[in-house]
Amino acid sequence: MKTFEEEVAIAFDALRQGKVILYPTDTIWGLGCDATNAKAIERLFKIKRRKENKSIITLIDNDQRLKDYVKIVPSIAYDLIRNAANPISIVFPGGMNLAKNAISADGSVCIRVTTSDFCIALVQKLGKPIASTSANISGEPTALFFNQISSEIIKAVDHVVGLYQDEIQLPKASTIIKLAANGQFEIIRA
Repeated sequence: MKTFEEEVAIAFDALRQGKVILYPTDTIWGLGCDATNAKAIERLFKIKRRKENKSIITLIDNDQRLKDYVKIVPSIAYDLIRNAANPISIVFPGGMNLAKNAISADGSVCIRVTTSDFCIALVQKLGKPIASTSANISGEPTALFFNQISSEIIKAVDHVVGLYQDEIQLPKASTIIKLAANGQFEIIRA
C-alpha cells in the first residue's frame, strides 16, 4: 500500500499528463482531471458518457483562489463557504482561466473549495484546479462508496487512487448554490 504522499505524487503525474483519475473527494468518489486542459475534460465527459453542455465542478484548495477563476466574487461567497456545515459548490457568473469546456455556455463556473486533505494536496501540487464529477455513468445512480463504482468506470480511467477505498462514511454530494454578481443566491441542490 502506498503512502499518502506517494498517492498524491502519482495522481499529480497523471493529471499533469492530461489523464483522468478516479479519486476520493470531500463528498463522494469522483472522476477528475486538470480543469485547464480541454482535451482531458473531453475525455472525462467521454468516460462518464455525459453531454458536454452539462457543467462540472471545479475544485480549488482555498477561497483566496476564487479570484483567479471568477471575474467578480461577491463578498457573500466567502461567508457561504466559511460557514457551510457541509461541502458547498457555488455557481458563479463569469468564469475565467479554465478550459473552455469547464465553463458553462452562459459563462458561469461551478467551484468548490475542497476540504479533503488529499484534494488540497493534489491541487496545491498541480498548481491548478481539478475538474470533477461524480464517478458514475451519466444517468445511473451515484456511487456513494468505492465498491459501488462500476467496473466500466474503473477500467476507463488512467489512475485509481488507492486511498480510502475501504472507508465507510455517509458521503453526500455537495450543496450547490447559484450566486449572482449582486450577491443574491438560490439553492440548486440541497
